[in-house]
Amino acid sequence: MDAVTWGVVVVAVLLGVAWYLSYSAARLDRLHTRAEGALSALDAQLVRRAEATLELANSGALDPASALLLAGVASESLEAHNDRALEHDLLDGLTFGDREVTESGVTEALQVALTPEAVAQVRADGDGPGAVALQRVEAAGVRVQLARRFLNDAVKDVQRVRRKWLVKWFRLAGHAQLPSTVEFDDDLPPALRD
Repeated sequence: MDAVTWGVVVVAVLLGVAWYLSYSAARLDRLHTRAEGALSALDAQLVRRAEATLELANSGALDPASALLLAGVASESLEAHNDRALEHDLLDGLTFGDREVTESGVTEALQVALTPEAVAQVRADGDGPGAVALQRVEAAGVRVQLARRFLNDAVKDVQRVRRKWLVKWFRLAGHAQLPSTVEFDDDLPPALRD
């Protein structure tokens, strides 16, 4: 082969490598965006769960001790969300802002307060405010589980792509922080799973 042919081959290879690097960087950016969106969705679902829990606590359908317990953990969850409401970066990078303990506490309080007897009593109210609030708590709990699952799947995709040698070697992630999965107890109370 002559020099012109070699030059064309080298330029074609360099263009192919440049295209692949550009494609990989754009894909990684989309994955990061997906993880950020999933984290925002989880945050919104947690706020809805806390609001529904507070509504149930204030409905008068539960005994005073259970209502006080639920109101306390729901308020704590909402405060943890509102503490960052005026910050520039609501998601604190791509971390969950150490809210795992608080949200596990909400789940635990729901499991303690919503015994099968308490749930049966609230549902016996028919269309009363307690029954409506209980339905909202149940629906919000399911949405929290789904949102956390979607977030963790998105984060695992980002982590998998960022482990590739090409991404590391060419620094395709830039200065983006590596997201981490969010782990907390989000199980529904057994009385609501039936």
